[in-house]
Amino acid sequence: MQVKDIMTRNVICVGADEPVVKAARMMLQNRISGLPVVDAKGELVGMVTEGDFLRRREIGTERQRPKWLEFVLGPGRLAQEYVHTSGRKVEEIMTPKPWTVGEDESLEDVVEVMERRHIKRLPVVRDGRMVGIVSRANLMHALASLSRDVPAPAGGDSAIRDAVIAALGKEHWAPHVNVVVKNGIAELWGIVTDERERQALVVAAENVAGVEKVHDHLVWVEPMSGMAFPSAEDEAKERAAAS
Repeated sequence: MQVKDIMTRNVICVGADEPVVKAARMMLQNRISGLPVVDAKGELVGMVTEGDFLRRREIGTERQRPKWLEFVLGPGRLAQEYVHTSGRKVEEIMTPKPWTVGEDESLEDVVEVMERRHIKRLPVVRDGRMVGIVSRANLMHALASLSRDVPAPAGGDSAIRDAVIAALGKEHWAPHVNVVVKNGIAELWGIVTDERERQALVVAAENVAGVEKVHDHLVWVEPMSGMAFPSAEDEAKERAAAS
């Protein structure tokens, strides 16, 4: 999937010379946590978010520092903070030159930028003009819209088993395990030496089309002692049979 497949196209923007209060009201009215900022020509010049309203003189939340730290920071840094906490126009508190993405970029690239830059939304540009915005919410909507009703492969249980084995074979962390499939129910048999492998193997099997349920029969062998422990599912069956 590409950015253009999930982005919001009708983007609500605020002018750089608009009052800060107007931007705050627009965000509240539209239930959004950030706004692209545009200049008089409609070109993107910045982003303003909820975080820009946390430290404000009007509500008494401006940052208070001891005198010695103010001396270390210097007048330039303090003057900059004063503008951000007391500025009346959006351009005075916004983040200038925001990170952007193109509409043909992959979602993987978007997530990488969001994680690396610790940002929640990215303006989408085409030839220097903003054509949309992609946010974490857009990514969640894309995930929620994916259909889980994927048809099982032709060939029944045998084909499903082959698909599970193939899926596990693609993962470098996956140990070799045996797979049995009957009526769409996959059973995993074998040994794991790290409990985290167990959950990952089950998840990998669950994601194969046609698998209705996964039964965990994997035995954990503790590497240092060599002690073996059955799965929680098998252990529960043993307790039930003994009672």
